[in-house]
Amino acid sequence: MTLTKTLYGAAAAMAMIAGSAAAEPALIYDLGGKFDKSFNEAAYTGAKRWAEETGEKYLEIEIQSEAQREQALRRFAEAGANPIVTTGFAIASSLEEVAPDYPDTKFVNIDGFLEEIPDNVQIITFLEHEGSFLVGIMAALATESNTVGFIGGMDVPLIRHFGCGYAQGVKYQNPEVEVIANMTGTTPAAWNDPVKGSELAKAQISQGADVIYAAAGGTGVGVLQTAADEDILSIGVDSNQNHLHPGKVLTSMLKRVDNAVYEVMMAGEDLETGVNKTLGLSEDGVGVAIDDNNRDIVTEEMLSTVADAREKIINGEIDVVSYYENDSCPAINF
Repeated sequence: MTLTKTLYGAAAAMAMIAGSAAAEPALIYDLGGKFDKSFNEAAYTGAKRWAEETGEKYLEIEIQSEAQREQALRRFAEAGANPIVTTGFAIASSLEEVAPDYPDTKFVNIDGFLEEIPDNVQIITFLEHEGSFLVGIMAALATESNTVGFIGGMDVPLIRHFGCGYAQGVKYQNPEVEVIANMTGTTPAAWNDPVKGSELAKAQISQGADVIYAAAGGTGVGVLQTAADEDILSIGVDSNQNHLHPGKVLTSMLKRVDNAVYEVMMAGEDLETGVNKTLGLSEDGVGVAIDDNNRDIVTEEMLSTVADAREKIINGEIDVVSYYENDSCPAINF
């Protein structure tokens, strides 16, 4: 079985970790919950796939506070879990402190950044701006009002990175389209506030937005719901969210956290560490979701334009500006 805080409560889960079998991989979800239908759920999907294919077990925990990050890391390491996979940039600083104390344990962080990566740590990051550029093209082709929206979760450079790529894609396709942007908040609570997501979506709709891209974790569920209720289009993120509102979710910007977690667990104790792996369009680390839930609203023009832009980004003909490199984005005002 897998170990989950949801069933036992945080304190009991921490206690059970200490008595768990050694050498199983472990997964620590970011705040927002395992079933956020977005980032965390993508990580879960990858771990579940590994377990189903191998018949092996893994440990997992859903933390409920920032203080539990270091505690969970240490408990898993002391229990002999290896490798230990962590999700979200916020745990990277805790990992930097904990990893040197357990040199025989391998750790992975998805989405984080460290100036110096410890020898037993692998960092996995994504070129979210490349995938967001493609969904921006689709938004520009879908809008009838020439106004589209972006709703981010916690106001951090990572989410501005999404928004910057999206706005560039919109402007690449149609410079006349206006991009409205809002962030949900400045604390981790911004990842799991669907009510606030709904309120922001309604505000953008009142300003004319008829396509809204939500990069906000669990908060995005409220954005997608309101967009469907108000009969406009939305764009999902991380996981394929097209099925949440068939015919109303234009597409989802896939961030293949599932593949990253799966490959880490498959590597096991042979995992390469001391490195930062970056996954973009050329590595199929990001992309757009096309399935039976959105096929009727995605036009041939969208498909061909996105395919052309994808190839041009990969071969360097289109340079999608990274928010990280400039600490600003001329195509959008946050």
